[in-house]
Amino acid sequence: MYLPVTLEITILSLFFGLIIGLIMAVIKIKRTPILHRIAAVYVSFMRGTPIIVQLYVTYYGIPLFLKYFNYYSGTHYNVNNIPAMLFVLLAFALNESAYMSESIRAALQSVDKGQLEAAYSLGMSYVQVLFRIIIPEAFEVALPTLGNSMISMLKGTSLAFVCAVVEITAEGQIIAGSSYRFFEVYVSLAIIYWMLTILIEQGIKYVEKVISISDIKIEKGSVLYDRY
Repeated sequence: MYLPVTLEITILSLFFGLIIGLIMAVIKIKRTPILHRIAAVYVSFMRGTPIIVQLYVTYYGIPLFLKYFNYYSGTHYNVNNIPAMLFVLLAFALNESAYMSESIRAALQSVDKGQLEAAYSLGMSYVQVLFRIIIPEAFEVALPTLGNSMISMLKGTSLAFVCAVVEITAEGQIIAGSSYRFFEVYVSLAIIYWMLTILIEQGIKYVEKVISISDIKIEKGSVLYDRY
């Protein structure tokens, strides 16, 4: 019943974490004077503090901030209307983006410089080069890391209960507390997480296989083009 909640947290947090991580990576690569320092402090803080602390800070900090904002600005935002899921997604996405930014940066910088120079010589802008050349090639390099991040995120969702979000682990705790069958419940949870992890691993392997087949076709096409 609560498995969709776990999957929702995993997928959405990873999606937004990738977007923020990509922005952080581009800022670091371009070394924008002010933003580069802000990104460095942001990554250092998010990677240097436990995720459970970040969840608590988000869950209790945002309502406190809104309370003072309402007081000093004269607004009347209702803190109670904010769903707990929003705090969880925000905390996990920000945490994931800090880790993914370094992996994405390494993947982006692994793209052959000659291809970038050729693209720039054709009149492409940096944004066009980024989305047409850099990101597609960097995705193949970052794919294994992406799979590991998704598995870590899946297991990390078990901490969402600190923000009053009930997912499969929290539901398992509720069932175990009412039935006193702790061993059976936690073994069942372990098997569920294990099966989901296997599915993610197989999915990543399938995507890698598809990408490798596409690369072979492109290389063969290039060889035929060169011959004629």
